[in-house]
Amino acid sequence: MFAGLGRFTYRRRIWVLAATALFIAFALSWGTGLFSAVSHGGFEDPGSESTRAGELLEDEFGHDAVDVIAVYSSSELKVDNPVFVANVRKTVEGLPKDKVASATSYLDKGLSDRERGALISEDKMATYVPITLKGETKDDRMASYKAIADDLDAGPLDTYVGGNLGVGKEISDRAESDVVTAEMISLPMLLVLLVVIFGGVVAALMPLAVGGLAILGSLTMLRALTYLTEVSVFAVNVATLLGLGLAIDYGLFMVNRFREESARDGADTREAIARTLATAGRTVAFSGVTVMIAFAGLLFFPQPILRSIGLGGIAVVLFDMLAALVVLPALLAVVGHRIDALQLRLFRPRAAATAAPVATGTGAWARLAHSVMRRPSLYLASVGGVLLAFASALVFTHVGSTDQRYLPEDSNSRIATDTLRNDFPAGGVGQIDVVLTGDMAKKGLEDYADRLNDLPGAVNAEVSRTDDDAAHVTVAYKGETDDPETADLVDDVRAETPPEGADQVLVGGAAAVQNDNIDAIVNAVPWTLVFVMAITIVLLFLAFGSVVLPIKAIVMGFLSLGASLGVVIWGFQDGHLAGLLGFDAVGTIDPTYLVLILIVAFGLAMDYELFLLSRVREEYLRTGDNTHSVAVGLQRTGGIITSAAMLLVVVMVAMGSSALLSLKIIGIGLAVAVIVDATLVRALLVPAGMRLLGRANWWLPRPLRWLHDRIGISEGEESDPRPQTAPVVSRADSADNRTIRR
Repeated sequence: MFAGLGRFTYRRRIWVLAATALFIAFALSWGTGLFSAVSHGGFEDPGSESTRAGELLEDEFGHDAVDVIAVYSSSELKVDNPVFVANVRKTVEGLPKDKVASATSYLDKGLSDRERGALISEDKMATYVPITLKGETKDDRMASYKAIADDLDAGPLDTYVGGNLGVGKEISDRAESDVVTAEMISLPMLLVLLVVIFGGVVAALMPLAVGGLAILGSLTMLRALTYLTEVSVFAVNVATLLGLGLAIDYGLFMVNRFREESARDGADTREAIARTLATAGRTVAFSGVTVMIAFAGLLFFPQPILRSIGLGGIAVVLFDMLAALVVLPALLAVVGHRIDALQLRLFRPRAAATAAPVATGTGAWARLAHSVMRRPSLYLASVGGVLLAFASALVFTHVGSTDQRYLPEDSNSRIATDTLRNDFPAGGVGQIDVVLTGDMAKKGLEDYADRLNDLPGAVNAEVSRTDDDAAHVTVAYKGETDDPETADLVDDVRAETPPEGADQVLVGGAAAVQNDNIDAIVNAVPWTLVFVMAITIVLLFLAFGSVVLPIKAIVMGFLSLGASLGVVIWGFQDGHLAGLLGFDAVGTIDPTYLVLILIVAFGLAMDYELFLLSRVREEYLRTGDNTHSVAVGLQRTGGIITSAAMLLVVVMVAMGSSALLSLKIIGIGLAVAVIVDATLVRALLVPAGMRLLGRANWWLPRPLRWLHDRIGISEGEESDPRPQTAPVVSRADSADNRTIRR
């Protein structure tokens, strides 16, 4: 099938490239409009108690929560100075009434001394204005905020805007701009590295062309998804950059195999492309499906941010596969043997070595494989011990939430929030919302509020509002929403006996949202892991015709991921990388990012596993020698896997260069995962494991062998017109009837 696709693409190369040009024009005109359609939130579980509490609160009492907080300050003027007063009054009174529901300033008449004093800083050099915006939904209110953002500037006064929407908008804006910056940084670096890897300009441009096409395809597919579901801005960041990295990886593997096939005696471009698709192309397809399965695991989570990243990842990887298996072969068909044109003399020997076929298990990578296999137990124990040591940091994980602390110190909304917390009398006080419905007596509600007030961590609890059949009770607390004491307070509020007559009690607020998100993630993780592992095992069975290799791949993959996540905890939560990477440690970590790194890194780990073991199995089917096959497979793929990993690390580190802590965690976390997997796992653990397992690597019960003979798909097993240079071992005989040379 894949060889046929290669020959078809060769014949229709002009039509394929013409269609690609039309798509590029469409993507530039329509797909690039994605950023205006993305969501700025999505961290909350829409079915959680806290979300339902917020919805019920708005249904019963209307939306009157503070959306934006504008802080006005001066280093010279006090709040009673006429210039200060005039600028605040002009700004607040000038806010458009069709966008703003209320804006309270210390200049308003009718405020009590206590209410007025709460709006003025303790040094009398600053004030803040809480603003409630108009809009039925959070997205509507975000649109209102964008419309008034410029109107909040108070002239000569220093203006800082915080609050939920202020922080959310700044995080989204930085994420959007930083992903463009990351692409601009990474693309030139990737070109230089590809020239070094291939030793020539033409070969280097092929994967980069696929990568550029992947960026446009990612934007177009994600924009199409916005018509079907909510797409988070973080889905754009992750999907576009990962799409770029995977596209270049796939292009690298395909071009490398094409050069190898073209270098064979008598090979013409048509058959070189057919053989490239039948081998590397087949593995690219399997790899893409494996990565898509990993992204599909994110669909088990209720949070829109994770679900949209899952859907976006599936769409983008699907496009990457299409670009690598259809567009790239068409480009190669046009370039043909000129793939090695414009070689650089300095790197020509390296390019030649990369392109030339390997007949025996010689070379640095083969020597490394044989070294590992001479002492497999030592390597397995030592490397496994190192990975477990890194993974042990996971025991000390403290989960938290994404807020203004994930922004750099000089960000506008972080300054606003920190100023409000540090300089105002009521700063640092959060609120838990308790919404009750039913026929409740006033005395019962007051007694209930008194009991909540006595809970550990509660600063004040009172009945805020009531109507005929509903009540709103607020519980104030000091500290961050993700402090352990705050989480315990939420649990205690939920456990408190409701007043008589209450038929529904829902607890909401930022702290309750945090608790519910953690619960949702913890509940979804087992289902996600079972789904991803089960489907991956089936795919690897189809690819390798073995029961043992898929299980080994899963075990080593999660050992690698445990170590990588441990480094993330050690470096970001505990702050050991703060000085090197330039961020302020929060002391907690949002579990959303841990899940994202886990899923994406698992897909990448299986990606490299497929490329390595496919070549090992191809050689094993030819010779029946396990040790020799591992050596040759590692030699043929070790350098190219390392190169692919290096290119992907460049893309991820570019993301990690963002000043936004969210992108820094994701980018550096994935870079660490790729480095660990491509070095310790792929170069050391895999050969050691395969040496210890010996012929058991290829063990397959007879019923499953019969099944694999009919539905299995593995690299190198498609019919090849070239004469065999060595005896070929059939699937049925390869594991049972050949002697493994030790």
